[in-house]
Amino acid sequence: MGQFIVSARKYRPNDFDSLIGQENIARTLKNSILRNQLAHAYLFCGPRGVGKTSAARIFAKTINCSNISEDLVPCGICESCLSFAEGRSYSIHELDAASNNSVDDIRNLTDKVRIPPQIGKYSVYIIDEVHMLSQQAFNAFLKTLEEPPSYAIFILATTEKHKILPTILSRCQTYDFNRISVDNIVRNLKDIAQKEQVTIGDDTLHIIAQKADGAMRDALTLFDQTVAFCGHEVSYEQVIRNLNVLDYEYYFKLTDEFLKGDYAAAFLIFDEILSKGFNALHFISGLSNHFRDLLVCKHDASQSLLELAPSIAKRYRELSEKCSSDFLYEALATTTECEVSYRNSGNPRLLIEFALLKITRIGTAPSVAQPTVQVASTAQVAPESAAVASTAQPTTQLTPNSEPGTQNSRPQTTDSKPQTPKTSLSIKDIMKEVKSGSSSKQMEFAPEIVKVALNEENLQQVWEELVSSQSRSPNLSSALAKGDPQIDLSRSVVSFSVSNITQKEYIDRHFLKRLEAFLKERIDLPALRLEVTLDEVSDQCSTSKLYMPSDKANYLQKTSEEYRELKKNLGLDTI
Repeated sequence: MGQFIVSARKYRPNDFDSLIGQENIARTLKNSILRNQLAHAYLFCGPRGVGKTSAARIFAKTINCSNISEDLVPCGICESCLSFAEGRSYSIHELDAASNNSVDDIRNLTDKVRIPPQIGKYSVYIIDEVHMLSQQAFNAFLKTLEEPPSYAIFILATTEKHKILPTILSRCQTYDFNRISVDNIVRNLKDIAQKEQVTIGDDTLHIIAQKADGAMRDALTLFDQTVAFCGHEVSYEQVIRNLNVLDYEYYFKLTDEFLKGDYAAAFLIFDEILSKGFNALHFISGLSNHFRDLLVCKHDASQSLLELAPSIAKRYRELSEKCSSDFLYEALATTTECEVSYRNSGNPRLLIEFALLKITRIGTAPSVAQPTVQVASTAQVAPESAAVASTAQPTTQLTPNSEPGTQNSRPQTTDSKPQTPKTSLSIKDIMKEVKSGSSSKQMEFAPEIVKVALNEENLQQVWEELVSSQSRSPNLSSALAKGDPQIDLSRSVVSFSVSNITQKEYIDRHFLKRLEAFLKERIDLPALRLEVTLDEVSDQCSTSKLYMPSDKANYLQKTSEEYRELKKNLGLDTI
């Protein structure tokens, strides 16, 4: 039996064309070689397992190959290629910064840089996990990195770009590697499975690709693990059991129970999932992704966002037709809220079960249609006689602009039974009526507000309504009551006065727009504006400080009607 080589090493890319998912970076590097525009320092950054070190090796091997082809594919037979393949190259050096992160290690590196290459044109130094270097090591590396010998090229690779000093970044050409898409991983795994004579379905390959989370190396490792467990005949059930992946079937069953309103069945499914050893947080996270995929399937334009096997995607499209967008939105909001609260919960299982219960109630809640606005002509009908009342007693339908008692609201019948007093219902009451199925309660529009012309008499009436409407703000209501509103028709302005500048500024900032809108609803003057002025007496008094009690008494005598009334009632007005 020959020595086993893991797929991540056996099928490692050997040229730019085999570098999967990083086509833009491969093209840029190839163009720089063709045009002989090689930089002295490169930084390859990105997630794990996406080809950073592989790209660095391909680049180093290509620029040192003596028989390079027109497609920039290393020949593999020259001395430089052979020595690199056998791990004895003196022109291509690999350094692990995680274990060589001190100043002394960098000094040894700078000493090696002085030695020109024995084979090939360039000495290439590949430093993996460069963010692990200490700050002192970075500082010692700066000068060499900025002005190396003409034959030296540095390629730095890291997964944490933000940990690298800006002075290092400014000396390098930076290439950001992307996560590899699920489709690219599936295609590569399918090719490898054919070469290894492994029978495996697309659904299974999608599971492995999704588990890899955009890393090709992780996908190849999971592929080797799956083949070791299942042999050369790999089934979907074996893979999800071996990789501890929750089957899509559980989420489909849960969605059916949500739509039926059977929370007990949903609890039992969740208990079965926990009994099989699955993490509860991973379950609720998967349920969020499930609702997201269903929401994506609601529109043809967004279905390309699905990263699922064709057979699973078809089931998602079929199930999404049974779910309303409102249900999916509310369900997704519930699961994401549950994820946020999970870590701080003292009883995580109860938290998730409560979330399942909420989603069940969402699935069974009736869609609220817009009710027909009509006024019943009789009092509330007893439940046992509702059917008789609905056929024997007439109803009056109102138009939006009609008012009670006008000709438009007159019932189309000669029934002369007295009508009950009409009351206005809030939106909350209307929704309660629709959900409960009751049709005996009256629903009608609030009386339409009739605008009046702007004059002293009408303004006084409207102003009293304005004061009453601000009863929840006693200070504002009191200020309005004492405001003495005045009309300036030439400027279409209604003004009222307050006693001090602080009160004026506060009303201007917080209440003026709302008060002005109230007046515009009741006064027939579209250009109407409301202004707050400062009372002249108060303004004059505010310029001088009131220190003595007599000064304060004189000030109150001039400005406060309540003070004068109190003195009169106590018989002190003659003093």
